[in-house]
Amino acid sequence: MQHRSENMIREPQPTLRKQVKAVPPTAPRQRKKRKSLFRRISAWLHLWLGLISGIIVLIVSLTGAVYVFQPQAYEAFHRQALFVPPGEGPVLPLDSLWNKAQRALGTQYPISSVATYKAPDRAWEFLAIKTDEEAPTYFGYMEYYYTIYLNPRTGEVSGIIDNKYEFFNIVKFIHWSLLLSTELGQPVVGWSTLIFVLMLITGLVLWWPKKWTRANRERSFKVRWTARWKRLNYDLHNVLGFYSLLLALVIAITGLTYSFQWVNKAFLYLTTGQTTYAEEPVVKSPLATEDTRGMKPLDRALATAWRMIPDAGSIITSGMPGEADGSILMSARMTRYAYYKYNVLYFSRYSGTLLSRDLYRDKSSGEKLSGMNYDIHVGTIGGLPTQVLALMISLICASLPVTGFYVWWNKKRQRKKHIPPAV
Repeated sequence: MQHRSENMIREPQPTLRKQVKAVPPTAPRQRKKRKSLFRRISAWLHLWLGLISGIIVLIVSLTGAVYVFQPQAYEAFHRQALFVPPGEGPVLPLDSLWNKAQRALGTQYPISSVATYKAPDRAWEFLAIKTDEEAPTYFGYMEYYYTIYLNPRTGEVSGIIDNKYEFFNIVKFIHWSLLLSTELGQPVVGWSTLIFVLMLITGLVLWWPKKWTRANRERSFKVRWTARWKRLNYDLHNVLGFYSLLLALVIAITGLTYSFQWVNKAFLYLTTGQTTYAEEPVVKSPLATEDTRGMKPLDRALATAWRMIPDAGSIITSGMPGEADGSILMSARMTRYAYYKYNVLYFSRYSGTLLSRDLYRDKSSGEKLSGMNYDIHVGTIGGLPTQVLALMISLICASLPVTGFYVWWNKKRQRKKHIPPAV
């Protein structure tokens, strides 16, 4: 019995074998074709330049978008001050209106220029401004900046605006120098804009399809609005960046002319063939006693300006009080919102007689194109259609740093997920 027991103990017991399915052999994975060196460098530059300048590009683009419709918005927000009931009587003498405006504003804020209008419902604008070039910030730089509006037929004050704290002026100086002084803020804005130009170029390199297949064309030219957010974000960055490329370059480069002299000179050379701007003429008034017979010299000069340029919409007068031998400068604007088309006249401060002129019709085609730089930059060059276009391009430019950052962040998170855990 014991022997049988031992045999039972020694008898091998049946074991359960785990059945493993045979895995069919798989084809070896093909290595992904490595990108060209040029494309890898472009991708590296696009990423790191974007991370460095993205926040500045976002701020500058957003403020640029807000400022596109500044002329119309300013008129709408300050309509009570800028517009007066149209009257049928004659306007008061400019010399008299200037004195009224100065008394209303106070002698501590001397008026330096006035804008007069042909439209009978527009108030005339008298400007008093003083700046401190040594101040490090905008609020120190702009000591005061007032505009007082008068009804030209009654002399009544329709409004006084403190432009130092006016919304659109703040937006303008954020766009210009981030509310810092020009010396401190302009280089930051300028270099960020230059980096943005490089990013547009490298972005085109990355966007360019290796093969122009139908699928690649679909990915490159169309936004998949019904796709998941990650894909939609990528398309918004990739596709909108391509469509806005040329106009974004135009806006950026015209802005760079204010930051870098070499860009300014290059633009001047391309438009006029010259390397330096013509110096503004220094027109001096012959020293004499003021001619008090009939109209005052200021009114005589304004009447002559309107007679010489009857199609002008407004005439801006400056140079008063000025130096003893200084002249009265009158700049006649031909369009309501654009600045490029203007004529400049110089008058004697003592007699109001014409001393010199610089007319738009006498400029060369290159000089006219060079003078359009500001209006091209802000979109007023072609009126409402180009303003709408500039607004859209500015908003797209503002979106590119945001969508680009999200693309990079998603890729970074995916790389972390694929890293195997430490043993």
